[in-house]
Amino acid sequence: MLELFYQRRSIRKFTDKPIETEKLDRIMQAALLAPSSKSAYPCEFVVVEQKEINEKLSACKPLGAGFLKNAACSIIVAGDADKSDVWIEDCAIASTFIQLQAEKEGLGTCWIQIREREYNDKQSAESYIQEVVNMPANIKILAIIAIGYKDGEKAGRDESFLKKEKIHINSF
Repeated sequence: MLELFYQRRSIRKFTDKPIETEKLDRIMQAALLAPSSKSAYPCEFVVVEQKEINEKLSACKPLGAGFLKNAACSIIVAGDADKSDVWIEDCAIASTFIQLQAEKEGLGTCWIQIREREYNDKQSAESYIQEVVNMPANIKILAIIAIGYKDGEKAGRDESFLKKEKIHINSF
């Protein structure tokens, strides 16, 4: 599994090839298998395969989402704050599971941060997306994960990337 961690990189350039249903099913199984505090499972997922919708979602914030219009698929990762006070953490874990399973399937991904981001000076990225996909206002959005076949390769990381000085044993 560690090999997968070294290999995974954020990918923002995708080919036009659609993602096979079986691969997407396994990615969503991984999302649903992510652990949840107190087994609350507040996460909700909107899988978007329609290009027109991904084009609209790519405009959800001024910077950092434009590449979404070229992704074969996106997954909006959201949570019900009424079900869990740690929905953000639970959704972050599920998002990571999505990215790692996608990498295992030979696909590229990139996390697009939505929570606490603005669409414009009058509307949040979250409320814009809620309108696009008819999501209820009580469901809070953490991120969108762009997914597709990689257009080109990014070199993986090796052990020299590790910042081992960040590890502290028994005290800071």
